[in-house]
Amino acid sequence: MADFFFYGTLRHLPLLRVVLGRNGDALRVSAAGLADHGVFQLGDESFPHFASVAGARATGVLLRDVSEVEAQRLQFYEGAFGYHRHEVSVCTDEGDQVAAQVFYPDDAGQGSDRTWSLDDWERDWAEISLCAAEEAMAWFGRKNAQEMAQAFPGMRRRASALVAGRRRTADPERDLSRDVRIVSHHHPYTKFFSLQEIDVQVRQYDGEMSGVLNRAAILVGEAAVVLPYDPLRDCVMLIEQFRAPVYMVGDPSPWVWEPVAGLLEPGEPAEEAARREALEEAGLALDRLESAGKMYSSTGSSTEYLHLFVGFADLGGDVTGTGGTDEGEDIRSKVIGYDELMRGIDAEEYKDMPLITTALWLARHRERLRGTA
Repeated sequence: MADFFFYGTLRHLPLLRVVLGRNGDALRVSAAGLADHGVFQLGDESFPHFASVAGARATGVLLRDVSEVEAQRLQFYEGAFGYHRHEVSVCTDEGDQVAAQVFYPDDAGQGSDRTWSLDDWERDWAEISLCAAEEAMAWFGRKNAQEMAQAFPGMRRRASALVAGRRRTADPERDLSRDVRIVSHHHPYTKFFSLQEIDVQVRQYDGEMSGVLNRAAILVGEAAVVLPYDPLRDCVMLIEQFRAPVYMVGDPSPWVWEPVAGLLEPGEPAEEAARREALEEAGLALDRLESAGKMYSSTGSSTEYLHLFVGFADLGGDVTGTGGTDEGEDIRSKVIGYDELMRGIDAEEYKDMPLITTALWLARHRERLRGTA
């Protein structure tokens, strides 16, 4: 058994329980501090930075009697962030010196003039971090810390989408705690996306519970989709890129024309993501955005939730070309007139659902948009 000192996000006891695997079991914790160290906020980053600072005191909690398996779970979780175990001497609020283990990078870094706030983090990030940790710890014993480091950004995006989903309007006719019963929950795959599988019972329309149903879903996240539109020239920009799923289904034309699109980063508003993706994928600085709907892209197979926009842009001059990001994207763009876009949709030349949806929304609102340009 060992004692551990936590100065950052694991001071949030619900998160600590998830990482330890203790569920609702009591934790033997007490307030403590580590001399000549501080916990700081750097920029807009949500997580704390640990630094050696003479005269400072890093406040935190001391967890007693951690088992070897729990220590391995902590190493798995903290290792995904590049943190390693170090032995220190902490002082409890009662004045006792205690030898404890603490996780921080081998290079503790530099302090700043801003102290990291647990209260602020709990307000803005605790729920997302808790959901991400639940997915991460489902892989304990199946992946190593390095693999988790690669997977964790996707987990945070999916966690942010899960939190957003929970906040949508509830169905007044149903009580999920009564009408849906989870028998088991499995995580067979995770990388950029995640595949999760449940055995579930659902209340039927006759009032009875169904038998146990096996269902799976691709967990993606939330995405912003924006169709750039120039109301003065009455034209739009489309981008084209190779889409592996279209190729994998055997379609002989896996290069697909689409609007600009990309996943929301954790905590990022959809409007900001739309503007960011327009710059990254098409080199466009958008003016105003018009919401063109919010929806799931495929309710039978995916959790992906789309925020659709039509974005005003100046599409005159030489605005087309090729581009992409450091994520392996290879993109080209083209500008076409509104009438050509509609002819292509009527001729079923396009097969991207967000493109067709935003184009049809544009058709419905085009005269209004041109009148306000």
